[in-house]
Amino acid sequence: MTLYVLRRFLNYAVLSLLATCLAYVLGSALLRPQDRFYGMNPRPPEDSIIASLNALGANPDVPILVRLWNWLVNLFTKFSLGTTIGGQDVMTEIATRAGTSLRLLLIGSILGAVVGVLIGVWGAVRQYRASDQVTTYASYLVFATPTFVIGVLLMIAATGFNNALGTQVIRFTGEYTAGVEGFWPMVADRAVHLLLPTIALVLISAASFSRYQRSMMLDVLGADYIRTARSKGLPRTQALFRHGVRIALIPMSTFFAYSFGTLIAGSAMLEIVFSWRGMGQFQLNAVTQQDINAVAGSTLFVAVLVLLSSTLSEVLYAALDPRVRS
Repeated sequence: MTLYVLRRFLNYAVLSLLATCLAYVLGSALLRPQDRFYGMNPRPPEDSIIASLNALGANPDVPILVRLWNWLVNLFTKFSLGTTIGGQDVMTEIATRAGTSLRLLLIGSILGAVVGVLIGVWGAVRQYRASDQVTTYASYLVFATPTFVIGVLLMIAATGFNNALGTQVIRFTGEYTAGVEGFWPMVADRAVHLLLPTIALVLISAASFSRYQRSMMLDVLGADYIRTARSKGLPRTQALFRHGVRIALIPMSTFFAYSFGTLIAGSAMLEIVFSWRGMGQFQLNAVTQQDINAVAGSTLFVAVLVLLSSTLSEVLYAALDPRVRS
């Protein structure tokens, strides 16, 4: 099992590095950070502009592959991702923002996966009944609704709830409320601010997991091993959960890794909607400011998250399927 997971980890690591290099190449080819300097009033001297572009590693006169090589050398020898176009260290910016994004991603993805799996199992067991129809239509409705619209709708609902109570119980702008002091009051305040973005991410995640889990569960309901367990006297509920759910979870472990990338995109959009200073805001600023180093750095951050989630899915796959461990 260890060798299997290690081999898969190395494969994902290579793919993550290739994705980061591709992002750097595309960013260097499409973005024009020099326009920021040429658009200044008064315009800096040409020598000053060239020196600034060289410091950023974004001089268009230098071949892209040479710039990529220099960027990789700095990454592996100095653990540096360069500086942003505003002069901040990219690694430092990611380190200060990563906690905000990871807090939302981890809570939302775990809760969404658990809720989605339970809804999928419930829908398969009660196929075509009213509860199954309701969850099916609700999932399709979430699929058809853009992420930022879900966030805005939750904000409208929270505002109406606060107005009905006559006080602001649910706060949703930013990560925290300024001026709150004390450990537990700060924890409670951050939890309240985390509520709406987490609900939005859980809805998005649960909608996809429930559809996939329902489909997998329907495939095992009529399997021979379920009938064998029933014929030996095992109650239907125990047979389904002891034998059916475990088999149906095997493909779900791989689905988790692929869905995590979608959740990252959804999380980034929610951070912007709720004014969180996370990686979503950093990625948006990187593109709008035509910042090559920031684009490559944020891509590396996402690639590492997908790498870790893919490795975790392989561990779960090996734990659920004994054939992999042999």
